[in-house]
This record gives sequence, C-alpha cells and structure tokens, in this order.
Amino acid sequence: MAVTTRDARLISTRFPRASGYHPEWVLAGASGGANPLWLTEWLTEKLDLRPGMRVLDLGCGRAMSSIFLHREFGVQVWATDLWFSADENRQRIDDAGMSDGVFPLHAEARSLPFASGFFDAIVCIDSYLYYGTDDLALNAIVRLLKPGGVLAIAGAGLMQEIDGAVPDALRDWWEPGMWCLHSAAWWRRHWEKTGLVTVEVADDMPDGWQAWLDWQRVSCPENTVELQAIEADQGRTMGYVRAIARLRPEARLEAPITSISMEYKRQPVLREVIQNG
Repeated sequence: MAVTTRDARLISTRFPRASGYHPEWVLAGASGGANPLWLTEWLTEKLDLRPGMRVLDLGCGRAMSSIFLHREFGVQVWATDLWFSADENRQRIDDAGMSDGVFPLHAEARSLPFASGFFDAIVCIDSYLYYGTDDLALNAIVRLLKPGGVLAIAGAGLMQEIDGAVPDALRDWWEPGMWCLHSAAWWRRHWEKTGLVTVEVADDMPDGWQAWLDWQRVSCPENTVELQAIEADQGRTMGYVRAIARLRPEARLEAPITSISMEYKRQPVLREVIQNG
C-alpha cells in the first residue's frame, strides 16, 4: 500500500491549532492577505473564551475564523460580513459540522441588527481597519458588548506610524487605501481617548512579516509585487498587529440614531419686501 505524505503546507509550530486544518480547506476559504486561522489563534492566546459565550465575528470573510472559534473553544459565533455571501458561508459552516454554533449573517459594521449588551466578545480578523478608524466607530460597536466584554482585533498593520513619505521598499506596492493601516500604539490611543474601554493588549507579532510571507507564498505566489515589498521591508514597517480592549462598566454609550422625528411646519421661504412710500 502506498504511503501518503502529509501535506506540509501551512503547518507551523507557531500555530499548532491552525496546523490541524486541511490546507485545501484553508486556501479555498481565503478572503484576504492573511491566514485567518493564524491570526485567530494568535489573538485568542490573550482571550478567555469559554463554551457557551456569545461571540460576534465581525468582518468574518468566508467564516473560517468563526468555524475555528466554535470548534476550538465551544463559543457560539455570529459570522457577520458585508462583502461575502451568508448563503455561501452557511454551506461552509454546514460542511464543517458547525451549524449548531455558527450563524451566518450579512450586515454592515455600522448598522448591526443586534441588541445592546448581547455579546461577551467581538472578534475582528483583518477587517477592523476597514471600518474602525472612524472616531465614532468604537461606540457603535462596543455597545453590543456586555459590561466587561472584550473587543479584540488582529490583522495587517504598521510597526510604527509612517511620518512622511512611504518607505522605498513599499513604494511599488503601496496605494492610497493602505493609509487605513496603523500601528498597535495608534490603536491604543484611538480607543483609550474615548474613555469607553480599557486597552489590555496592543502589540505586534514577533516576525509577523515572515508569517505574512509564508502565507502569501502558498496562497498567492503570483503576487510578486507584495511578496517583494514585504521581503524587502523585513518587518521594519509592515507586519501583524493586535489590540484587545475591555468595555468599562461605567462607560456612557450613546444609542445609534436611526431617525430624527419632527413635525413639519410651513414657513415663508423669502422675506417680504417692504415698499417705502
């Protein structure tokens, strides 16, 4: 009988939980420039997730992180995304045998159909940068947390803010939309200034640029511009960052404004012209 050699792609001693998932399944569900399971495993190292907790996986892409969270920690997950189909995600969730604890939903991050205080944790994998840099975003999102609940994000970011021109190593790859990338220190300041949360973790992944390359070489080897940029940068500017914040029990959260009610009263549009004798 022939011996089948185990597919070694995406096996990493740094991410033992994620290494147990079949590479074809992971690659088929890829929806961005990072391995969602690696980032989720790294993020959850600093989270106390327990069976039965309610978790919002915001910007879940193709629900890979949602399936991982339910399978590894037994939490209930609402897999929510704007760009990817909830119907497709439901099929992926069903095929993974996770339909009893992962619930797909199509929604926009600034208009989420959940009651205040519904979730124990909100997790965002390589997605928060697309909607969370707005000064008003934090209130809109953490109002869904129970008092003491956590918001946890991980994804592409900067090792330090770029002050001036884009570094030469990144110039051919950089585009205007990438200015949404920020450092862990920036996220700490961005959240702490609101007074709504206590930031417990804000750091970057050691040698995260190398994990970035390892993923890209398997998932998108033809993307030479990005590969060359990350390799040339050597982690001086680019890598992976994470931030975890806990909602303050005394936080004063504002309810979202969905409409402003008023009674219309007709008024003259123009001043009357007074004729002098």
